[in-house]
Amino acid sequence: QVQLVESGGGLVQAGGSLRLSCAASESGFSINTMGWYRQAPGKQRELVAVMSWGGSTNYGDSVKGRFTVSRDNAKNTVSLQMNSLKPEDTATYYCNAGYTKGPKWYDVWGQGTQVTVSS
Repeated sequence: QVQLVESGGGLVQAGGSLRLSCAASESGFSINTMGWYRQAPGKQRELVAVMSWGGSTNYGDSVKGRFTVSRDNAKNTVSLQMNSLKPEDTATYYCNAGYTKGPKWYDVWGQGTQVTVSS
């Protein structure tokens, strides 16, 4: 199955910006949904932002207006522009892709990238 490789995490002060990127190991086929989830210590994994092949988006309530998801369908990449970061955005961010190949549905996760926002 496809593998996802994330990049772009790091340490930033509150109010700053970061950009995360994720690339699938294969291109040339359609990935239905690509996006980002996050998990903070002691909390459940939650939706950050996802985008469908057609461009529809869905954002978590806590990031609306601050984060923007985008994707390149031809390259099977997805990015997350994070602005006005807050300490509560500190988490491990995971790239996710959902796609079909033949009769089977695949739900794939990246290894995660750490984002730390200092106050």
